[in-house]
Amino acid sequence: MKRIKLWALSLFLSINTFAQQNPLYEFRAVWIATVENIDWPSKRGLPVAQQKAEFIRILNLHQRNGMNAVVMQIRPATDAFYPSKYEPWSEYLTGKQGQAPNPFYDPLSFMIEECHKRGMEFHAWCNPYRAVFNVARSSVAPSHVTRMFPQWFVTYGNTKYFDPGLPQAREHVTRVIRDIVERYDLDAIHFDDYFYPYPIAGKAFPDAASFAKYGNGMAKDEWRRSNVDTIIKMISETIKSVNPRVKFGISPFGIWRNKSKDLSGSPSKGLSNYDDLYADIMLWLSNGWIDYVVPQLYWQIGHPTVDYKMLLDWWAANTYGKQLFIGHGIYRTHEAKTGPWRLRSQIPEQIKYLRNNPNVQGSVYFSSKTFNSNPNGWNDTLRNNYYKYPALPPPMAWIDNIPPLAPLYEKLSNNEYRLLYRGSEPMKAFAIFTVEQGKQLFMENATMIKLLVEDKVAEINLNTLNAKSTDRIMVAVVDRNNNISDWEQLR
Repeated sequence: MKRIKLWALSLFLSINTFAQQNPLYEFRAVWIATVENIDWPSKRGLPVAQQKAEFIRILNLHQRNGMNAVVMQIRPATDAFYPSKYEPWSEYLTGKQGQAPNPFYDPLSFMIEECHKRGMEFHAWCNPYRAVFNVARSSVAPSHVTRMFPQWFVTYGNTKYFDPGLPQAREHVTRVIRDIVERYDLDAIHFDDYFYPYPIAGKAFPDAASFAKYGNGMAKDEWRRSNVDTIIKMISETIKSVNPRVKFGISPFGIWRNKSKDLSGSPSKGLSNYDDLYADIMLWLSNGWIDYVVPQLYWQIGHPTVDYKMLLDWWAANTYGKQLFIGHGIYRTHEAKTGPWRLRSQIPEQIKYLRNNPNVQGSVYFSSKTFNSNPNGWNDTLRNNYYKYPALPPPMAWIDNIPPLAPLYEKLSNNEYRLLYRGSEPMKAFAIFTVEQGKQLFMENATMIKLLVEDKVAEINLNTLNAKSTDRIMVAVVDRNNNISDWEQLR
């Protein structure tokens, strides 16, 4: 038996793996939006069996495309896609807020289980402040927090929001997140770009009363940023105190700050997180409050003021050692009849560019339903080329860098093996690698060709693998945090 200590290669992999055509570590995810039934369920009040069937079809599509995670919206408007003692069932699930599925099931448990059986991570996407999506037409249950504590909320445009300046708002959201992390086997909590809402021309956000009470002599902009900083820190500390394995990620608007306002900002022009949404992402990264960031770079390569490459380079230079994934706006292909988003090369060129930057660890696509029509042939591009071979979400050394025990194996016949894992820590899968004949048995020479998602024991026939007859075939164990064990040679 030949074994290599893969953990000793972690530094090499972190520096070099993303320039490879078939990287071992690469985050590949899709946002699945539930607000207004953008992605799932396709409409409100579907029978439970149809809800489940739709979700399974979505996962199967993304699994075929090579994705290894979903970012699933479970709290779109201070409501819940799971049974909660704090917030009512979502209207986007059953058609009426507060109405439970019938027959009863827990959609969150179901979705997590379906993801994990495919070896995919489940990132629970929650909107922190949005309370009523549309005050004119949204269903609002008697038990909804806006009815119980109306003094915590303000209306801006057509939407009702928590007032971020109120301690009660921060405490409520933190309780909700604690409850989710305590009860569910999540891989991450994920917040999007909606902190203070996007500005409406000619309308001031109505927080004068809370500013007068809690401003403490600060400038209003500084106070608003302080409010958002506080809830991010609270959420981060809560997640780590309940389950240190659960990651915390943010997907902000694509511009942190323009250089015209701050020399450390990007040479871009447009709305920014810092000045308009009061979200100081750089502070959260530098303080270690979040584990990853997914800037929404929904612009094309060569855009005159918000060029994809320029913004990617800026974010890559400002990660503070945390993980950076890029948000791709594939939905834009349906908005444009002509132009760069109608070019088949747009997404492939974006992927190639990010893979050449060692500070970028993957991609997230908005949103799921766009893939239904195979826009510009991108499904085929991913599954047959860029994501042809599986990859693992990159492990986070500050959470866990201890590899699991190496697998054991029994030879059942000439090409059949039983794989065994004897470790006490939970495992994700057995990973199968090939190394071409003549190359040294080093990880940089290996291609991961299959993940066997099993618990402790699996059987494999080498003849069923997509491997050359001359390839060496190796097996290792992957744990829940995507650390890889030493490997064993099967052939």
